[in-house]
Amino acid sequence: MKFALSSQLSALREVRVGTGAPSASSGQALARPSRAKLGSCLQPQQLWVRHAACWFAVLFLSVAFCSADVLKISINDAIQPVTAEFIGRALDLAAANHDQAVLIEINTPGGLVDSTREIIEKIVASPVPVIIYVTPSGSRAASAGFFILECGDVAAMAPGTNTGAAHPVLLGGKMDDVMKQKMENDAAALMRSVVAKRGRNVELAESAVRESKSFTDQEALDKKLIEYIAPSVQDLFHQLSGKSIRRFDGKTVTLNLADKPVRDYRMTLKQRILSYIMDPNVAFILLAIGAMALYAEFNHPGAVIPGTVGVVFILLAAFALNLLPVRFAAIAMIFGAFLLFAAEAKFASHGVLTTGGIVLLTMGGLFLIDAPIPEMRVRLTTALAVSIPLGIITAFLMSIAVRARRNKIVTGEQGLIGEIGIARTPLAPAGKVFVHGELWDAVSAVPVPAGERIVIRQVDGLTLRVDPVAATRPVMA
Repeated sequence: MKFALSSQLSALREVRVGTGAPSASSGQALARPSRAKLGSCLQPQQLWVRHAACWFAVLFLSVAFCSADVLKISINDAIQPVTAEFIGRALDLAAANHDQAVLIEINTPGGLVDSTREIIEKIVASPVPVIIYVTPSGSRAASAGFFILECGDVAAMAPGTNTGAAHPVLLGGKMDDVMKQKMENDAAALMRSVVAKRGRNVELAESAVRESKSFTDQEALDKKLIEYIAPSVQDLFHQLSGKSIRRFDGKTVTLNLADKPVRDYRMTLKQRILSYIMDPNVAFILLAIGAMALYAEFNHPGAVIPGTVGVVFILLAAFALNLLPVRFAAIAMIFGAFLLFAAEAKFASHGVLTTGGIVLLTMGGLFLIDAPIPEMRVRLTTALAVSIPLGIITAFLMSIAVRARRNKIVTGEQGLIGEIGIARTPLAPAGKVFVHGELWDAVSAVPVPAGERIVIRQVDGLTLRVDPVAATRPVMA
């Protein structure tokens, strides 16, 4: 035992000082402490089990964080550019999270054709199945909403809803026959291409475009325009369980959404603000108030607050109008109304010009938005509620400004001319006069005794040129 320990110590000493390679016996002796040191670690089988457990834990966490939920969004407004952006971002998020489906609850009177086409492109290209559900009862998916309903992987409606009436309308008024036929054929071709891929009734869907036909929920189900009628989302998911659907690219997918968690996706603050100011009535109010505020700033320079408010409101209105179909002739009418308000104060037409300005402002508001549906135009009540008070206030402010400009100047050199003073010393021709509580040097062409009243005719630097008041009185016959 003592010999073995000494041999190990000698072997270790040789390795430490590097005197040479250890012998075979010393190598065996070295191996023992190495094995003893490694004996405290895990065996290879145990290491493999631990690594496998770690990988399973990572996989479990990944599945937990990327759970296949159902992403739900709600559209309860006219179809416009903000709606297209909202739906596009929701579809991108669902694809990134590998959700099982996207549920779009829709209630819309229609909207813009360009925004509708953009939404259709995003839905048919979505890697996640899209369910379009017209809800709640009493709502509709009309015009552009019908196109969106038919492009979904699954089309469903709540009881008491309706859809259809998808005939295109030319922005701006009556169409000639050629333009009407071109727009109608283009919209009908879009409808056929979408509906045929979904396996629905192509002929009947096309009639909603060409003949503006509308359908109740039961009619749409019976005529194969939709697949389901469901009073609630969970009932719709139960009806869908185990059913195979055919996607736009021809692939077949089976959905099992019963009892799956539904995650709401809402508009961002920016989208909510844009959606609010893109209401044509709000945009018109912002434009009118901004114009009046700038008008007040021009008439009262240095007030700052009206100018700031005017710039902010007009920029917000311009941003909204940039995304909406606008008639530039209507904007010219609005600015023409303000010109008439200004002319009323200058020419005093006894209200004729103000009335003309109110009429122009009202018509400009009504014609401002070139939308195909009434919900996306400025209402008559809004136009009148803005135009009449705005016209009266603007004409009143302008009349005050013009009246102030016509008043006699009461400050500075101009304010002294025509003022009455008293000669404190005789003016022969120079002396002192007392005016506005101050003593002035004065010169008179006519001798003026001390204590006599004088009138100022001219200001020459710090010297006043005056005349005696008595000399200015008219001679009576």
